[in-house]
Amino acid sequence: MKFAKIVTTGLLATVLGLSLAGCAPTPKHEGTGGYIDDTVVTTKVKAKLLGEKDLRSTEINVETFKGRVQLSGFVTSAHAAQKAVDVTRTVPGVRSVVNGMQIK
Repeated sequence: MKFAKIVTTGLLATVLGLSLAGCAPTPKHEGTGGYIDDTVVTTKVKAKLLGEKDLRSTEINVETFKGRVQLSGFVTSAHAAQKAVDVTRTVPGVRSVVNGMQIK
């Protein structure tokens, strides 16, 4: 009886340990907390871009991974692209900005 309890406890501890390890971040995959943080940053960037009257921000896509924001999509001029990058840099939580926007 005692042996069965020890084995069961050991198995439960192993399963719990493996479950928690699956949520840990790696260099290419985010953990749960990092994903939520990046979602907040993405939302803040989109909101800030929508507040800019001279930008067609609905044509700009925003993706964030570990604080690195990538802007893609279409803008009307190089000035508009630079403005979007500058606005994005002012958002708290943004570590770097990658400009992948195209001028049309």
